[in-house]
Amino acid sequence: MGFDFNYLIHEVSAVVSGWPLIIFLVGSSLFCTVALGFVQFKYFLASWKVMLFPSKEETEKGGGELSPLQAFLNSLGMSMGNGVLAGVATAIYAGGPGALFWLVVTGICLMAIRFAEVYLSLHYQDATSHVGGPMLYIKQLFAGKYLAYAYAVFAFLYALAVGNAIQTNAISLSMQTVWHVQPYIIAVLASLFTLYVMLGGAKRIIALSDAIVPLKVILFFITVIIVLAYHWQNIIPALQLIFNSAFSYTAVAGGALGFTIQQAVRFGMLRSLMSSEAGLGTAGIVFGATESKKHVEDSLMGMLTTCISTMICFILGVAIIVCGLWDSGHTSTALVINSFDTVFGSIAGWIVVVLSIAFGGGLIVSYGFVARNVWAYLTNGRFAFIGSLLYCICSFIGAMVNPHVLWLLGDIINAGMVLLNASAIICLIQVIRGGLKKYAKKESRIKSDA
Repeated sequence: MGFDFNYLIHEVSAVVSGWPLIIFLVGSSLFCTVALGFVQFKYFLASWKVMLFPSKEETEKGGGELSPLQAFLNSLGMSMGNGVLAGVATAIYAGGPGALFWLVVTGICLMAIRFAEVYLSLHYQDATSHVGGPMLYIKQLFAGKYLAYAYAVFAFLYALAVGNAIQTNAISLSMQTVWHVQPYIIAVLASLFTLYVMLGGAKRIIALSDAIVPLKVILFFITVIIVLAYHWQNIIPALQLIFNSAFSYTAVAGGALGFTIQQAVRFGMLRSLMSSEAGLGTAGIVFGATESKKHVEDSLMGMLTTCISTMICFILGVAIIVCGLWDSGHTSTALVINSFDTVFGSIAGWIVVVLSIAFGGGLIVSYGFVARNVWAYLTNGRFAFIGSLLYCICSFIGAMVNPHVLWLLGDIINAGMVLLNASAIICLIQVIRGGLKKYAKKESRIKSDA
């Protein structure tokens, strides 16, 4: 019997990306929530204020490669890929409507760890290299030099596989299904687009991200609002179904289609972890390149990206459920298309393809920045063209291959990033607590003077 690489990857992925990963990251998030004084609740309104009414320092670049507001948009773009479209539908298929409830609960917890990773990235940022992120604060740990290097390798591989190849694959599958475009044509177009993005450096990546992220948010909300408005009479029953099935052992069906509370919890939490990317440290890489001095304010802005991505997943899930086809047996993008078909008819497939291109293309651009920066860290700023070339090659390969192994590899890489990043955050939690206390005192003085 020969060696089966696919079987090995499947078994490893099943171990590291299941309950152990969920328990570790959610536990770390709860630890951060308590240790930081329930920061996601205490400063929730303040985070929206920083984002909606940014100061001059938030909108202008200082000595870094991008402004904090641009870092916010880039970070938000990284949490809005094709994993949202396909992943939410898959979570409902596998865990039932109750998965959406646990998705929201987990997302709220993850806001604290997102705050922490952005804060530490800003606190330990390196003004000489413009490279920031978990690599710099992981270095503060025992054997930190080697752990930081390991994290950078994981982050680069994650950008290649999940941030790039899987996105082009999702675009390719949707275009093949609806428009019958040959995969090699999509592969060439995707690689040329990626090459154009990467050769323009940070300036072009940031400019494209600034344009694409608002566009895909607008496209998404217009589409989903139309679906919810068309099925408005089903919204309240759908919300009741979500809540009831979150706590019911056989909430919505019996026999083979029965969903247990364990399934709802697992798939809801896992989808929240994968969609928000909180705990991976990728947002820290982006914010760490700003060289901002307003550490707490920018961390609040970073925390908000997790909130928004959770909202987007929940709203999409509700839109699928109100259409009444969530238990039809379809999953992934097919479930989204069938659900939207109840409103848009024959053009539903076209709409999902456009969303897939916008979401996937935006993620490729956003992760181009991450890939570029971690490659610079790994090579000490050398061989930039080779890093860009590797990123482009993955766009070509992604459009041509079966994505199953890519997803499994992505799960394993994801687990490695979470383990290193969350462990460093726990060890350095006192640094963040000190920064928050100083910020609270400053805000208190401002209010008393007013």
